[in-house]
Parts: sequence; structure tokens; C-alpha cells
Amino acid sequence: DPKADSTRLILHAKAQDTILSLAAEAGSVEDLEIEDVMKIGFRDIRCVESGGPEPGVGCAGRGVITSINFLEENGA
Repeated sequence: DPKADSTRLILHAKAQDTILSLAAEAGSVEDLEIEDVMKIGFRDIRCVESGGPEPGVGCAGRGVITSINFLEENGA
């Protein structure tokens, strides 16, 4: 979800950084830990946002694939 608002209600209206934005800041997705991208919300639901490119720029599917691979590699 490029807007990264899928988890907003679960997180009590708090914005959450996306895996892709955090990876861009860190240098790559390999530089992240699961604790960097996951927040605990209502009833202990674990939330992550994959993120994606700006509309009209790049492939959103690639962002989802990158995020899913990261989560699988980190046991999520």
C-alpha cells in the first residue's frame, strides 16, 4: 500500500514507516531487522507496511515482493 495507511486504525491512528522507506534510509533491506519495521497495535496485532513507489513511478509489485521476502527471511 503506497499510502501506508492499512494499519492506521489498528495502531490507533499512528503512522507507520514502510519496509521500503526504512530500507532506503538504511541502505538496503538487508540492513533492517524485523523490530525496525513491526509495530504492535490493538490486541497485540503485529503490523507492517510494505510501501511502494509513488504512483506512476516504478512497479508496486516489486515492492510487495521485496517486503514479503524480507518478512519470510526474518521468520514473520
